Amino acid sequence: LSVLQYAALQSRWCALHSNVKYSTTYNPNEKTFDKILIANRGEIACRVIKTCKKMGIQSVAVHSDVDSTAVHVKMADEAVCVGPAPTNKSYLNIEAIMDAIRTTGAQAVHPGYGFLSENKEFAKRLAAEGVAFIGPDTHAIQAMGDKIESKLIAKAAKVNTIPGYDGVVKKCACLTDDVFLFVLSPGYPVMIKASAGGGGKGMRIAWNDEEAREGFRFSSQEAASSFGDDRLLIEKYIDNPRHIEIQVLADKHGNALWLNERECSIQRRNQKVVEEAPSTFLDTDTRRAMGEQAVQLAKAVQYSSAGTVEFLVDSKKNFYFLEMNTRLQVEHPITECITGLDLVEQMIRVAKGYQLQHKQEDIPINGWAIESRVYAEDPYKSFGLPSIGRLSQYQEPLNLSNVRVDSGIQEGSDISIYYDPMISKLVTYGATRAEALSRMEDALDNYVIRGVTHNIPLLREIITHPRFISGDISTNFLPEVYPDGFKGHQLEVNTRRELLASAAALYITAQLRSQNVLGNLRVSSTAVKCNHWELCAELGDALHSMEVTKSGNVYTVEVDGEKVEVSGQFNLASPLLPLTINGTDRMLQCLSRDASGKIVLQYLGTSFKVRVLSKLAAELNSYMPEKVPEDTSSILRSPMPGTVVAVSVKPGDTVAEGQEICVIEAMKMQNSLTAVKQAKVKSVHCKPGETVGEGDLLVELE
Repeated sequence: LSVLQYAALQSRWCALHSNVKYSTTYNPNEKTFDKILIANRGEIACRVIKTCKKMGIQSVAVHSDVDSTAVHVKMADEAVCVGPAPTNKSYLNIEAIMDAIRTTGAQAVHPGYGFLSENKEFAKRLAAEGVAFIGPDTHAIQAMGDKIESKLIAKAAKVNTIPGYDGVVKKCACLTDDVFLFVLSPGYPVMIKASAGGGGKGMRIAWNDEEAREGFRFSSQEAASSFGDDRLLIEKYIDNPRHIEIQVLADKHGNALWLNERECSIQRRNQKVVEEAPSTFLDTDTRRAMGEQAVQLAKAVQYSSAGTVEFLVDSKKNFYFLEMNTRLQVEHPITECITGLDLVEQMIRVAKGYQLQHKQEDIPINGWAIESRVYAEDPYKSFGLPSIGRLSQYQEPLNLSNVRVDSGIQEGSDISIYYDPMISKLVTYGATRAEALSRMEDALDNYVIRGVTHNIPLLREIITHPRFISGDISTNFLPEVYPDGFKGHQLEVNTRRELLASAAALYITAQLRSQNVLGNLRVSSTAVKCNHWELCAELGDALHSMEVTKSGNVYTVEVDGEKVEVSGQFNLASPLLPLTINGTDRMLQCLSRDASGKIVLQYLGTSFKVRVLSKLAAELNSYMPEKVPEDTSSILRSPMPGTVVAVSVKPGDTVAEGQEICVIEAMKMQNSLTAVKQAKVKSVHCKPGETVGEGDLLVELE
């Protein structure tokens, strides 16, 4: 066999027989590059470096000054600082990155996703200096990067497209009559989005003229901030759709494949939260039709590399082209899990000029993979507003089988306002969807993250919700399931007893340990053993009476007249509490506890505050004065860390309920803050350009 034939057979075997992660097989006789620079940061930079190491390729990391000790910098063979923290001065600084390429002698650049990954000028600069861009050529980037042009190309390639206005809408204040004619003819709702956009930025849904004008303003501002291009397009909004995308892979020799689909319907603010492959919704014929249209589009722009064609799919399985991402997609790991292919390796091979190793019939669907995007976000605020801080404790659940964690952080890492708040991509694989879901549930329970607020409570509720389990999902899943916002896990009678009993057992364990330690310091006396305690526990506004008995390693807790048995490893030094509660194995986490009996437990994904007291202490506690909560109707505080973009009021102004007061930008997303009542502005404590923290006072009303 020739080297090419051997490599093809070897890779096909891996694709057909691999059932975890992706192929680790590589043919060392296949020469690619000696050194690759990764023009990115975080988890995707680490992901590319792993494949470079597997292929025997030296890697170069670039970093901002605040990222000098980041994980991707430590993993790479070389590292170059390209500027200060702001992205436009570092990771988007083409000149600095080109200098790093020259200094290190890198032969190729992998852009990851985001930043410069779809920047045609960057690709042109690389080509001019004879450096390979590990991605498509500039023609494909330009054609697919512009949503208006890409839609016209898709139409010509006989790809199903969404009805819309075939032109650019530039300014909200001077909307042309023909635009409003389109809006009114098929009727609202419509989708307003940035022509050069992606990642959910610069997108708004409008249900009436007022929302259309407001949406144009915010979309154009976000588009200008994120992409340097404020052009907008408008098209019919398909209500209650699924978001399903097709992974494509093409070489420079005219060969192109579709590597099955990814279901990406669980979203907040048009950004994906949970993805899975394959989709529960597609049948074989629809999958093939979508795959073939995706390949038609790729061939129409002479695409070469890994790319993703995104579709909206309605309830009748009609599908419409949304956009094509000319880069490696964030959620690529789930495709790697079910096909056994290393997509980064394939991109490197294609960039070097090799033909694809596979035929369409070689591409399998082996098992099921699910990805949860773990973010440093507060899920109780609009399903996730950014949180910043330092990871004081961090432990990935890699002790579990068939779990993959793509991350670029470690214990001690900082989550800052400068970059995306993603902590990791948590991926689980199983022979069936039920198996993958069960593993995801365990993985989320075993994931230890301290120091920042995170979205694990939301992720766990999503994957255990009956609608998600049954596959009854759409892009409206979150607002439909949680119309009043996410409130965390809602305890039922039995789970409430389990939580209280666990807190009581932990409290007694801590008390007994304290007695043992302190007892060693006293004058020797006869030990008094106690195995019965009367306690009270506060959970929310309710007070619960409990009686606890201990026999060996088992606590029997009577909660409100019902007995609960709790046993397990009560290691007070460990963040994880593996317990057996009434015969059911549970993984809890003790987030904090103090001498006053306050215990914060992560149970079923959600953090619960329980205060456990002795019966006497509970009686005395009733005499303690209550803290009066702050009147928030007359003040406006920042709900997240970010930058003040605009302040729309001044002292003395009268504002109406719902009127915009100021705009805060966090992670390139703009958030309008409004008045909760009609009132007069007393004072303004912020100005445009200022950086504010979560909870900072912005405006006071009379």
